[in-house]
Amino acid sequence: MTTFDQITSPIKNHLQEFEPYFKEAVKSNIPMLDKVLHYIIRRKGKQMRPIMIFLAAGLTGDITEKAYHGAITIELLHSATLVHDDVVDDSFQRRGAFSINALWRNKIAVLVGDFILGKGMTWCIEKREYKFLELISEAVSSMSEGEIIQIDKARKLDITREVYFDIIEKKTASLLACSAAIGAASNTDDDEIINTLKQLGRDIGIAFQIKDDILDYKQSNVIGKPSGNDLRERKITLPMIYALENCNKKEKKRTLKLLMKKKKTSDDIQVLTEFVISKNGLVHAEKEMMKFTEKAIQTLNTFPESPYSNALNHYIDFVTQRNK
Repeated sequence: MTTFDQITSPIKNHLQEFEPYFKEAVKSNIPMLDKVLHYIIRRKGKQMRPIMIFLAAGLTGDITEKAYHGAITIELLHSATLVHDDVVDDSFQRRGAFSINALWRNKIAVLVGDFILGKGMTWCIEKREYKFLELISEAVSSMSEGEIIQIDKARKLDITREVYFDIIEKKTASLLACSAAIGAASNTDDDEIINTLKQLGRDIGIAFQIKDDILDYKQSNVIGKPSGNDLRERKITLPMIYALENCNKKEKKRTLKLLMKKKKTSDDIQVLTEFVISKNGLVHAEKEMMKFTEKAIQTLNTFPESPYSNALNHYIDFVTQRNK
């Protein structure tokens, strides 16, 4: 099992130096805003996107101040999207703690998200990182498109395999693709190298989201039942898509009727989960995830072996082996 230390081994010092760098970048002179920003910083996750930037930078040259500028911008953008996502999903928890909208309500949450996003864009302009700005603007547009498509399809429950992959490429993979591209762009203007790293990030991002969708059907160690958050929100992901493609009309009708329910009980989630498992939906999703994993490894193998390429291999393993 891959450990997090294996991923961060060649960039530990850079991550440590990045912490105060990032905190300084998000300071505000408005007490209330500074309080909310401090809350966000204290509860940020594993920083998978800044890690991607530093590893991609190491893969293509030196880790310079430009890579730090990119990492700050990406972390700001990611933080803004999480705040906005919680408002869109009406979610009151984020990583086991109260979300911003739960504590300060939707209006403040939206405005804070806007402020953070604006900070990221302003940072790029101040540092004259115009290539970063181009890559980030593209990612922001893609993420918004993916979210809107998903909301629309959740209402109609007519999502297809093609639409699913379009959604996750836009909504999730685009930011990891952007991170890898920024890491490369911190060292080179060669579009071929930048686009190769972007594809690497995109494939890892797609595998990451498929794994997330699989985990939604797995039993929780705490309650012994699947979380079913996607099912509760009527998000039809790859395991369910495959199951619906491989069932009879009666089963499909019954399943869609259950999916349409606005308020699903734990028993409803259990029935839907057992249906997906019985149709090998999770097995199929695992196979699809591994296809993108293999594509990412093939791309990575085009670069010389180094501590950074080894760490990225561990990064890919971590994405597919994690259990939460």
